[in-house]
Amino acid sequence: MARAGTSRAAAAVALVVAVLCASAAAEAGITRPPPVARGLSFNFYKKTCPNAEALVRGFVHDAIQRDVGLAAGLLRLHFHDCFVQGCDASLLLDDEHGEQKALPNLTLRREAITAINDIRDRLDKACGGPVVSCADILTLAARDAVVERGGPRYKVPLGRRDNVNFASHDEVNKGLPSPDANVGAMLEVLRKGNLGLDATDLVALSGAHTIGLSHCTSFENRLFPRQDSTMDAAFAAQLKQTCPAKGVSRTTPLDVRTSDVFDKMYFVNLVNRQGLLTSDQDLFTEARTRPAVQRFARSQNAFFRQFRVSMVKMGQIKVLTGDQGQVRRNCSATNNLMRTTSTAAGLPWWFVVPEAETSLVF
Repeated sequence: MARAGTSRAAAAVALVVAVLCASAAAEAGITRPPPVARGLSFNFYKKTCPNAEALVRGFVHDAIQRDVGLAAGLLRLHFHDCFVQGCDASLLLDDEHGEQKALPNLTLRREAITAINDIRDRLDKACGGPVVSCADILTLAARDAVVERGGPRYKVPLGRRDNVNFASHDEVNKGLPSPDANVGAMLEVLRKGNLGLDATDLVALSGAHTIGLSHCTSFENRLFPRQDSTMDAAFAAQLKQTCPAKGVSRTTPLDVRTSDVFDKMYFVNLVNRQGLLTSDQDLFTEARTRPAVQRFARSQNAFFRQFRVSMVKMGQIKVLTGDQGQVRRNCSATNNLMRTTSTAAGLPWWFVVPEAETSLVF
């Protein structure tokens, strides 16, 4: 009987411990790592460019030491690339009809785009040519920018290829939610785009707004002609000092508390009704996303754990791998494809001219 009683007591203790552990894991926001997309791996450049990650990390560190705003610029590039047509570096293509000319991308930092090409040059010299894709460079640079501002470290699978085509302006407009979008509209973008992201990912990824700036025109409708009822009155008064009327061309931090530090304060702002954009504050107003906001506001560890997972998921949206796409010599232009009618040497109807860096030609 004593032995049976001891067994029951031990089982009860084990159950209590399991429940407590499960509760702690839920509070911390622990989520299983997402599966790695086919064609990607964590050691993709181990043989072809073993120092690739260290080189990107070193460049990003030095660049952000000189210009702290570059961190948010690099992170935004990665977001705007992945949400439209997938993480394929199509956003970087410099073309009069390209994605950069679409309205949501007009305020992208040119310095961030230049930085990606500068990293491209550094890697080419170290690896003996274009080995690391621009899509992978962008993924690594965004990750390292987060770390530089105090955010979480995390591994990213590599092996993406660069697209030779860019999305239309209509696709860009549909793929990037407006600053005025509510949670329902943002979740609809995720669903229609078949992005593999859910409401928790939406909240965690929105936490990227803990660094960076926003233009007055992105939130002026919350101030004029009357104040948004979901906005704290003192916060609104503070914003009106920078943006005293509609149409003012000024900027203000997305995170009123710690604008250059990657931390949980963005979520603390939302709880205190001090989210800058409608798309920010509605995460707390909306019942489907409020619990995650509250959890992240309480625990930075919970936010960081989920952010790692959500960023890896986002970084694998519709990636090109294997023999798809190409590895660009210049991240702003496709490798030149030239027609040829010669078949005497066994050449196909087209061949790649490595030294050319002009647009795709058919």
